[in-house]
Amino acid sequence: MLHETAPLLRLEGLSISRPDGSAVLDGIDLTVPADGVLGILGESGAGKTTLAKVMVGWVSDPLRITGGSVRFRGEDLRSSDVQRKVRPRIGFIGADPGNAFDPTLPVGVQIAEKLLAVAPGTDMAEAKKRVIALLDAVRIPSAARRFAEFPGQYSGGMLQRAVIVDALINEPDLLICDNIIQPLDVTVAAQIVRLLKELRARTNAGIVFITTSVPSVAEIADEVAVLAAGRIVERGLPMAIARSPQHAVTQELVARTPRIWTGEPAPEPSTAEVTPILQVSDITKTYSVKDRSRFFGKQNVQAVRGVSFDVFQGDNFGLVGESGCGKSTLSRLLSWVEEPDSGAILFEGKNIAEMTGRERFAMRRGFQLLLQDPYNCLPPHLPVGRTISSSLTIHGVGRKETAERVRAAMAEVGLSPDDLHRLPIGMSAGQRQRVNIARALVLEPKLLILDETLSALDPVEQGRLLNLFERLQAKHGLTYLFISHDLAMVRRVCTRIAVMYLGKMVEIADTGGVFYDPGHPYTKALLSAVPTLDERPYRTEDVLLDGEPPSPIDLPPGCSFTARCPEAMTTCRMKEPALWSRQPGRLAACHVTAPAP
Repeated sequence: MLHETAPLLRLEGLSISRPDGSAVLDGIDLTVPADGVLGILGESGAGKTTLAKVMVGWVSDPLRITGGSVRFRGEDLRSSDVQRKVRPRIGFIGADPGNAFDPTLPVGVQIAEKLLAVAPGTDMAEAKKRVIALLDAVRIPSAARRFAEFPGQYSGGMLQRAVIVDALINEPDLLICDNIIQPLDVTVAAQIVRLLKELRARTNAGIVFITTSVPSVAEIADEVAVLAAGRIVERGLPMAIARSPQHAVTQELVARTPRIWTGEPAPEPSTAEVTPILQVSDITKTYSVKDRSRFFGKQNVQAVRGVSFDVFQGDNFGLVGESGCGKSTLSRLLSWVEEPDSGAILFEGKNIAEMTGRERFAMRRGFQLLLQDPYNCLPPHLPVGRTISSSLTIHGVGRKETAERVRAAMAEVGLSPDDLHRLPIGMSAGQRQRVNIARALVLEPKLLILDETLSALDPVEQGRLLNLFERLQAKHGLTYLFISHDLAMVRRVCTRIAVMYLGKMVEIADTGGVFYDPGHPYTKALLSAVPTLDERPYRTEDVLLDGEPPSPIDLPPGCSFTARCPEAMTTCRMKEPALWSRQPGRLAACHVTAPAP
């Protein structure tokens, strides 16, 4: 147990209140020992981020500490003198790596300048050497080159690693990790968890790991405290919490954790003859970007490379892959926000490229795109009712009918009539996504494209919205295209799944085929990284991916997965594989699993 060693950080009876006297945190008692890992588990809104800020000494107006104490190595963090002395000994990693760095300065330079600020005797050459060593330690490839690159040149996973380097640069005794894996795809999240475990062994730093994920906290923590409505409602060993939760909040968190291999059977695709509502045939998309190595040079980014698939009426089709594989580009092509360079997209049998402008405008009512970010896709200055009605106004629907449809859509998605005149500010992420769903539903679409729509939500809110999608499908006969890095969510709802890697489809199969009989090593690697409480059907260490995919600017010859594939053969490095039929309805693009010629 954690309390057997001397405390590094101790919170006793800590309470924090708002100006109106309402409690944000109430009577928190926690202890973090040196070299121990304390997991904090809870839903969104439980008070986790406020608790993280308390541990770093960042409590400020309008919040105030109304009771208890926070002590780091026995010294009271409420004292400004103590904060100045011990603040360099505490590292903080937040959930949004995209906003952690100044976009106008190289990442390595920013981290080096932080080291110079906390260690005045260090010169820039020494600081640069240390930063590069840490970038290499967290497995950022070509660390010396990456030192001079800007944040916009880093992938999401590399940015999160760089934030870890920024937190470690002054060798802290305590590392606070606030929900750092939720926005990441499964392979990067698994790498970050593994990296934290290695750093713990190497540095002996204490770690506070704050998350909404039961499997992730069970993998890394020595002890877990469950936070709900600002109170600790349960604590214990990770596997005891996961296997035998006592409090209702913990029970719901565990119940909402998807069971990949021991849960309910995967949804079965329909065997009836159904006409495709969406047909995608050999589409491509390449972007021209500036070549930084040449003054007037250009480079081509191959974002989508010869993608083909069909989505059938009433189907739940899943599209999965790592960040940067081309999923979001594909969603923009499918919704005709951008046009493909070649190939065809047919909606209800009609080629979108051949439609007139008027036909395309009318067609857009038939399918809607729901995006990932619930905070930036709603106009902050418009009331909810006007936001939902805006699409009806664009399509010329009368005022009376618009009002009726808006109220009906709000009721369907679980929004209160009182929300009609409410501004988005103050609404939770889940409520904002309900507004987005209502805005799409008022047009009575036939197809919804959900591009990472649920990825910013905690597992409990995800479960509620998935239940909503199921009810809407049963009532309206909707067809869904789920674009996601969350395989557990896709496993629950989708009947067919396509796996995408560097702009190409590497596997298309029914859900049972993907999860129980994967035909591509990349699919196995994705499955190995899924956070789950299940016992896995294969050893994670045999297939867990390391590092980053190759650049879509400079793709290697042959199979683009070769450099990361544990099963690669000589043929893989020479010839690009095509999709072949392993079984009826199950396709894979892999030389390893293909029959010998």
